[in-house]
Amino acid sequence: MQNTKSVENAQTQHGDAGVDVENIFLHRFMLFTNTVMLNVPSTQPTVGDDPQVSLIAKKVSHLPKKRKASSAEEPISPKRANLDDKELKTKRPGFSDERYDETSYYFENGRSLLIINVNLFLINSSGLRKVYPYFFTFTTYAKGRWVNDKILDVFAREFRAAPPEEYERSLEAGKLTVNQEKVHKDYKIKHNDLLANVVHRHEVPVTSQPIKIVYMDKDIVVVNKPASIPVHPCGRYRHNTVVFILAKDHNLKNLRTIHRLDRLTSGLLLFGRNSQKARELEQQIRNRQVQKEYVCRVEGRFPDGIVECCEPIDVVSYKIGVCKVSSKGKDCKTTFRRIGEVGDGSIVICKPLTGRMHQIRVHLQYLGYPIENDPLYNHEVFGPLKGRGGDMGGLSDEQLIDNLISIHNAENWLAIEEKKDDRTENKDKLNSSTGKNSEGRTMVFPEAPVTDAATQTCHEEPDNTFDPKKFTFDPHCSECKINYRDPEANEMVMYLHAWKYRGVNWEYKTELPNWACEKNINYDDL
Repeated sequence: MQNTKSVENAQTQHGDAGVDVENIFLHRFMLFTNTVMLNVPSTQPTVGDDPQVSLIAKKVSHLPKKRKASSAEEPISPKRANLDDKELKTKRPGFSDERYDETSYYFENGRSLLIINVNLFLINSSGLRKVYPYFFTFTTYAKGRWVNDKILDVFAREFRAAPPEEYERSLEAGKLTVNQEKVHKDYKIKHNDLLANVVHRHEVPVTSQPIKIVYMDKDIVVVNKPASIPVHPCGRYRHNTVVFILAKDHNLKNLRTIHRLDRLTSGLLLFGRNSQKARELEQQIRNRQVQKEYVCRVEGRFPDGIVECCEPIDVVSYKIGVCKVSSKGKDCKTTFRRIGEVGDGSIVICKPLTGRMHQIRVHLQYLGYPIENDPLYNHEVFGPLKGRGGDMGGLSDEQLIDNLISIHNAENWLAIEEKKDDRTENKDKLNSSTGKNSEGRTMVFPEAPVTDAATQTCHEEPDNTFDPKKFTFDPHCSECKINYRDPEANEMVMYLHAWKYRGVNWEYKTELPNWACEKNINYDDL
């Protein structure tokens, strides 16, 4: 039996204490519904937003296998959580093969093509990696503050991803259980109760660009992470993360996370293949023995020479992942140098000498040269000056958080309505077991794009063509009734790239992204 410290380490490897606000709003940004569906709840009834939940979920080594339904008309019996306490074991630091096999990927490779989402045909023009919807059990033990409260009241108060009536339906269907037993909505939670919620999980698409291996030996794996892919499971991402993709596509399992990059940031990412190497590199990073160089593209003409920013950074909200310059923050330092110009913007080399959350992005905002397409720190929500010089327009932290949520929601819903008519091309229903529509015509789905996934791992790339038989449907799942807008290419990238890392007796660097204007700048002389 693993001790408590081991479980905490497992959470550190694959959990997420803070999620970027752009992750939170991406779900609504990609969502649009037909007029008859406008009142359908848009989020799945999960308890996975609580850090304790993901921690306990990792302890379950044996969960029910994914169910498949041949059509939306077939009834599905209530899902019962298989949570034998004898099998609540933590496999550090990775996941079991059963977890990797929960679902699989399919690609849409940029050609105009018909795809299926439950019963709606859409047109998509972006190269995307998608995950077939799958069943997943979120679990958590009762917290002290929940004891003697009704279970429905607790879920309505603590887990606001879904409305109370959604959790009530889950209780009635036996998908939300206590100690593996179906309970009434008035059940009062007791100490040590094990709560389990079975959900039909829909993940957010990410870019279909491959994760390229920069270097690999018996101790370490160094990759070039594409923008839009989170490093580890968090929020609405699980299989569409670097650790899962490397395990499933490259057979690189049980990797130790050494450091992280924001979801929209591309570039160097290091993993240890054993605990000794991971600890060694983590120690170098903590002792500031690792020199990091990033490339970014900012608004305006950045000043000449070396620009140094030593403003302390404080976390405004860990929950939504927002920071700002504040005298109450932690000391940090970043140096910047302009190396080129692109139109009205500048290409800048950034060297963070400390490792604070969003450090480069916040310091550039403070200097008045935010990253051109930063969806968070290049926004008027921080005041008329967008946070330049620390000027937030007199907003308190609470007002800033409220405005971030309300403004992003308003803007994203407007964008959805504008694109609604361009997206829905055909509403013919598809039988998921035969691949035919209501007129009996067989629908043709795209071939998977050619990638370089056959790497030095000697692991053969799986067949990633779309298979309608793998597309599961749950009549109780609110998200199965919703039509999603896929993200455009420009929504999946931010002009910030981790270019070079140099430590004790080692150095790695990646290729540069197209926006870095490599043809016009001699990076070799830097």
